[in-house]
Amino acid sequence: MKYVATDKAPAAIGPYSQATIAGSLVFTSGQIPVNPATGNIEAKDIAGQTEQVCKNIAALLDAAGSSIGKVVKTVCFLSDIKDFGAFNAVYETYFTSRPARSCVAVKDIPKGCLVEIETIAEL
Repeated sequence: MKYVATDKAPAAIGPYSQATIAGSLVFTSGQIPVNPATGNIEAKDIAGQTEQVCKNIAALLDAAGSSIGKVVKTVCFLSDIKDFGAFNAVYETYFTSRPARSCVAVKDIPKGCLVEIETIAEL
């Protein structure tokens, strides 16, 4: 197993890695909408937060030697399922390869975020 780290995505704030490579797959930790340049959550709406999450994922996958086009599975967490339409409108502009996906609403996401996404991608 190899660990992936980049300053172009939010740093891990606990006992975990930003991403790991195992065999020919990259597993990203759940990404929340923290701007890595500022360390802040800047977007207040689901569209803006989803955009930042997707940028963070793209940066992690790039650092691993992969890309967002090689994602085979996503797991998406929304704090309110009513945001699904607006979330999906941004999501589909990034995940054009149409990976398998799970999307659920959860009670809380760290830092009061509206969205978190984790991915599995091919190298």
